[in-house]
Amino acid sequence: MPDFAALRRMMVDTQVRPSDVTKLPLIQAMLHVPRERFVPDALSEIAYLGENLTLSPDRVILDPRTLSKMLDALAIGPTDLVLDVAPGLGYSSAVIAQLAEAVIALEPDADLAAEAETALAASEIGNVIVVNAPAPGGAPRHAPYDAVIIQGGIERFPAEIEDQIKEGGRAAALFMDGALGTARLGIKRKGVLRWRDAFNSSAPVLEGFAREQSFAL
Repeated sequence: MPDFAALRRMMVDTQVRPSDVTKLPLIQAMLHVPRERFVPDALSEIAYLGENLTLSPDRVILDPRTLSKMLDALAIGPTDLVLDVAPGLGYSSAVIAQLAEAVIALEPDADLAAEAETALAASEIGNVIVVNAPAPGGAPRHAPYDAVIIQGGIERFPAEIEDQIKEGGRAAALFMDGALGTARLGIKRKGVLRWRDAFNSSAPVLEGFAREQSFAL
Protein backbone atom coordinates (compact mmCIF):
# COMPACT_ATOMS: atom_id res chain seq x y z
CA MET A 1 0.00 0.00 0.00
CA PRO A 2 1.51 3.38 -0.97
CA ASP A 3 2.25 5.96 1.70
CA PHE A 4 -0.40 8.41 0.49
CA ALA A 5 0.48 11.07 3.07
CA ALA A 6 4.07 11.12 1.80
CA LEU A 7 2.85 11.22 -1.81
CA ARG A 8 0.59 14.13 -0.93
CA ARG A 9 3.49 16.09 0.54
CA MET A 10 5.58 15.29 -2.53
CA MET A 11 2.75 16.50 -4.80
CA VAL A 12 2.67 19.83 -3.01
CA ASP A 13 6.45 20.19 -2.86
CA THR A 14 7.13 19.24 -6.50
CA GLN A 15 3.97 20.25 -8.40
CA VAL A 16 2.19 22.96 -6.43
CA ARG A 17 4.77 25.16 -4.69
CA PRO A 18 7.15 25.33 -7.71
CA SER A 19 4.21 26.59 -9.83
CA ASP A 20 4.10 29.93 -7.97
CA VAL A 21 1.20 28.82 -5.77
CA THR A 22 1.93 30.64 -2.52
CA LYS A 23 -1.40 31.09 -0.70
CA LEU A 24 -0.97 29.18 2.56
CA PRO A 25 -4.66 28.16 3.00
CA LEU A 26 -4.62 26.59 -0.48
CA ILE A 27 -1.37 24.74 0.18
CA GLN A 28 -2.78 23.48 3.48
CA ALA A 29 -5.98 22.35 1.75
CA MET A 30 -4.06 20.34 -0.81
CA LEU A 31 -1.96 18.79 1.96
CA HIS A 32 -5.12 17.91 3.87
CA VAL A 33 -7.45 16.39 1.26
CA PRO A 34 -6.72 12.72 0.44
CA ARG A 35 -6.77 12.80 -3.36
CA GLU A 36 -6.67 9.00 -3.52
CA ARG A 37 -10.23 8.86 -2.11
CA PHE A 38 -11.57 10.93 -4.99
CA VAL A 39 -10.30 8.90 -7.96
CA PRO A 40 -11.51 5.55 -9.33
CA ASP A 41 -10.14 2.62 -7.33
CA ALA A 42 -8.03 1.50 -10.30
CA LEU A 43 -6.24 4.88 -10.28
CA SER A 44 -5.69 5.31 -6.55
CA GLU A 45 -2.01 4.31 -6.68
CA ILE A 46 -1.31 6.98 -9.32
CA ALA A 47 -3.58 9.63 -7.82
CA TYR A 48 -0.67 12.00 -7.21
CA LEU A 49 0.92 11.92 -10.66
CA GLY A 50 1.47 15.30 -12.26
CA GLU A 51 -0.97 14.72 -15.10
CA ASN A 52 -4.69 14.62 -15.79
CA LEU A 53 -6.36 11.39 -14.70
CA THR A 54 -8.81 10.07 -17.28
CA LEU A 55 -12.37 9.28 -16.22
CA SER A 56 -13.79 8.93 -19.76
CA PRO A 57 -12.89 10.20 -23.26
CA ASP A 58 -14.09 13.72 -22.45
CA ARG A 59 -13.68 13.78 -18.66
CA VAL A 60 -10.55 14.08 -16.53
CA ILE A 61 -9.47 14.97 -13.03
CA LEU A 62 -7.26 18.00 -13.60
CA ASP A 63 -3.62 17.61 -12.67
CA PRO A 64 -2.60 19.17 -9.32
CA ARG A 65 -0.61 22.00 -10.93
CA THR A 66 -3.50 23.16 -13.09
CA LEU A 67 -6.08 22.95 -10.31
CA SER A 68 -3.89 24.70 -7.75
CA LYS A 69 -2.97 27.55 -10.10
CA MET A 70 -6.62 28.11 -11.05
CA LEU A 71 -7.62 28.17 -7.39
CA ASP A 72 -4.71 30.45 -6.55
CA ALA A 73 -5.92 32.90 -9.21
CA LEU A 74 -9.50 32.77 -7.87
CA ALA A 75 -8.34 33.74 -4.35
CA ILE A 76 -11.30 32.04 -2.66
CA GLY A 77 -12.10 33.40 0.80
CA PRO A 78 -13.90 31.97 3.85
CA THR A 79 -17.21 33.71 3.12
CA ASP A 80 -17.37 32.73 -0.57
CA LEU A 81 -20.00 30.55 -2.22
CA VAL A 82 -18.32 28.66 -5.07
CA LEU A 83 -19.77 26.80 -8.05
CA ASP A 84 -17.50 23.88 -9.00
CA VAL A 85 -18.53 22.64 -12.45
CA ALA A 86 -17.89 19.01 -13.46
CA PRO A 87 -15.89 17.95 -10.38
CA GLY A 88 -16.09 14.24 -11.17
CA LEU A 89 -15.69 12.28 -7.94
CA GLY A 90 -15.38 15.51 -5.98
CA TYR A 91 -11.67 16.11 -5.36
CA SER A 92 -11.72 19.74 -6.47
CA SER A 93 -14.86 20.39 -4.40
CA ALA A 94 -13.18 18.83 -1.35
CA VAL A 95 -10.19 21.16 -1.74
CA ILE A 96 -12.37 24.23 -2.31
CA ALA A 97 -14.45 23.30 0.73
CA GLN A 98 -11.38 23.95 2.91
CA LEU A 99 -11.24 27.53 1.57
CA ALA A 100 -14.86 28.61 1.07
CA GLU A 101 -18.00 28.89 3.16
CA ALA A 102 -19.85 26.50 0.84
CA VAL A 103 -19.44 24.73 -2.50
CA ILE A 104 -22.03 23.69 -5.07
CA ALA A 105 -20.58 20.71 -6.94
CA LEU A 106 -22.39 20.60 -10.29
CA GLU A 107 -21.79 17.14 -11.76
CA PRO A 108 -23.66 16.18 -14.97
CA ASP A 109 -22.93 12.45 -14.73
CA ALA A 110 -25.32 10.77 -12.29
CA ASP A 111 -22.91 7.95 -11.38
CA LEU A 112 -20.04 10.36 -10.72
CA ALA A 113 -22.34 12.60 -8.68
CA ALA A 114 -23.33 9.67 -6.47
CA GLU A 115 -19.70 8.65 -6.00
CA ALA A 116 -18.77 12.23 -5.15
CA GLU A 117 -21.42 12.38 -2.45
CA THR A 118 -20.10 9.13 -0.98
CA ALA A 119 -16.46 10.26 -1.03
CA LEU A 120 -17.26 13.65 0.47
CA ALA A 121 -19.30 12.06 3.26
CA ALA A 122 -16.53 9.54 3.97
CA SER A 123 -14.10 12.45 4.32
CA GLU A 124 -16.53 14.27 6.65
CA ILE A 125 -16.79 17.30 4.38
CA GLY A 126 -20.14 18.86 5.15
CA ASN A 127 -20.15 22.17 3.27
CA VAL A 128 -20.49 20.76 -0.26
CA ILE A 129 -23.85 20.24 -1.99
CA VAL A 130 -23.69 17.89 -4.99
CA VAL A 131 -26.10 18.78 -7.79
CA ASN A 132 -26.68 16.36 -10.67
CA ALA A 133 -27.73 18.45 -13.68
CA PRO A 134 -26.44 19.47 -17.13
CA ALA A 135 -23.30 21.53 -16.58
CA PRO A 136 -23.78 24.37 -19.11
CA GLY A 137 -26.90 25.57 -17.31
CA GLY A 138 -25.11 26.09 -14.02
CA ALA A 139 -27.00 25.75 -10.74
CA PRO A 140 -29.31 28.78 -10.63
CA ARG A 141 -31.14 27.65 -7.49
CA HIS A 142 -28.09 28.42 -5.35
CA ALA A 143 -26.85 31.50 -7.24
CA PRO A 144 -25.39 34.09 -7.16
CA TYR A 145 -21.83 32.85 -6.75
CA ASP A 146 -18.68 34.61 -5.61
CA ALA A 147 -16.55 32.32 -7.76
CA VAL A 148 -16.94 29.66 -10.46
CA ILE A 149 -14.38 27.11 -11.63
CA ILE A 150 -14.77 24.59 -14.46
CA GLN A 151 -12.97 21.25 -14.17
CA GLY A 152 -12.25 20.60 -17.83
CA GLY A 153 -11.67 22.25 -21.15
CA ILE A 154 -14.13 24.68 -22.70
CA GLU A 155 -14.40 26.56 -25.97
CA ARG A 156 -17.15 28.87 -24.72
CA PHE A 157 -18.23 30.09 -21.30
CA PRO A 158 -22.03 29.72 -21.13
CA ALA A 159 -24.06 32.87 -20.62
CA GLU A 160 -26.26 30.96 -18.17
CA ILE A 161 -23.31 30.49 -15.82
CA GLU A 162 -22.02 34.02 -16.34
CA ASP A 163 -25.41 35.34 -15.25
CA GLN A 164 -25.10 33.39 -11.98
CA ILE A 165 -21.89 35.17 -10.91
CA LYS A 166 -22.11 38.16 -8.56
CA GLU A 167 -20.95 41.57 -9.66
CA GLY A 168 -17.26 41.58 -8.77
CA GLY A 169 -17.20 37.78 -8.73
CA ARG A 170 -14.57 35.63 -10.43
CA ALA A 171 -14.39 32.69 -12.79
CA ALA A 172 -11.56 30.36 -13.77
CA ALA A 173 -11.73 28.20 -16.88
CA LEU A 174 -9.43 26.41 -19.30
CA PHE A 175 -10.13 27.66 -22.81
CA MET A 176 -9.10 25.16 -25.49
CA ASP A 177 -8.04 25.94 -29.06
CA GLY A 178 -7.46 22.56 -30.64
CA ALA A 179 -4.87 20.74 -28.52
CA LEU A 180 -3.66 23.97 -26.89
CA GLY A 181 -5.27 25.47 -23.84
CA THR A 182 -5.03 28.66 -21.82
CA ALA A 183 -6.33 28.99 -18.27
CA ARG A 184 -8.01 32.35 -17.82
CA LEU A 185 -9.34 34.35 -14.91
CA GLY A 186 -12.49 36.36 -15.43
CA ILE A 187 -13.77 39.17 -13.20
CA LYS A 188 -17.36 40.36 -13.57
CA ARG A 189 -17.60 44.10 -14.02
CA LYS A 190 -20.76 45.92 -15.10
CA GLY A 191 -22.43 42.58 -15.73
CA VAL A 192 -19.72 41.20 -18.05
CA LEU A 193 -16.83 38.80 -17.41
CA ARG A 194 -13.56 40.38 -18.46
CA TRP A 195 -10.89 37.75 -19.00
CA ARG A 196 -7.11 37.69 -18.73
CA ASP A 197 -4.73 34.87 -19.57
CA ALA A 198 -3.10 33.12 -16.60
CA PHE A 199 -1.09 30.10 -17.81
CA ASN A 200 -1.08 27.26 -20.34
CA SER A 201 -2.58 23.82 -19.75
CA SER A 202 -4.91 21.38 -21.51
CA ALA A 203 -7.91 19.10 -20.94
CA PRO A 204 -10.67 17.55 -23.07
CA VAL A 205 -13.55 19.88 -23.90
CA LEU A 206 -16.54 19.12 -21.69
CA GLU A 207 -19.85 18.15 -23.27
CA GLY A 208 -21.94 21.25 -23.83
CA PHE A 209 -18.96 23.62 -23.73
CA ALA A 210 -17.83 23.33 -27.35
CA ARG A 211 -17.99 26.32 -29.64
CA GLU A 212 -21.18 26.40 -31.66
CA GLN A 213 -20.55 25.38 -35.25
CA SER A 214 -21.43 27.87 -37.99
CA PHE A 215 -22.17 26.82 -41.53
CA ALA A 216 -21.69 28.92 -44.63
CA LEU A 217 -23.71 28.31 -47.77
